[in-house]
Amino acid sequence: MKFPMVVALSSAAAFLGTGGYAVLPNFVTAPIQRSFAAPTQPMIIDNGVIVQRGTACNIKGNVSIESGDRIYHVPGQHYYEATKISPQYGERWFCSEQEAREAGWRKAKY
Repeated sequence: MKFPMVVALSSAAAFLGTGGYAVLPNFVTAPIQRSFAAPTQPMIIDNGVIVQRGTACNIKGNVSIESGDRIYHVPGQHYYEATKISPQYGERWFCSEQEAREAGWRKAKY
């Protein structure tokens, strides 16, 4: 990349990063603001497995390997942190215990 291009892109990034977009019209800044906004459901994926999701939907729907039972875990339960969600096995996230029960899942006993 040529030096003038690097300078121009660096200057634009610094301008936008320091809030300079506030002087630009809304139709220009809206896509920029959305691109820097935190996602409503952030996910951390480890080796193809969702290991964490945003706080809005933090109930983990887990499928038992031995029995196939659909069990949900809420924050604070004993195995909550160790439970990983693997969508390829039918596991999923819920936003409320009621949502999990209505989908046919039961609460973990521990």
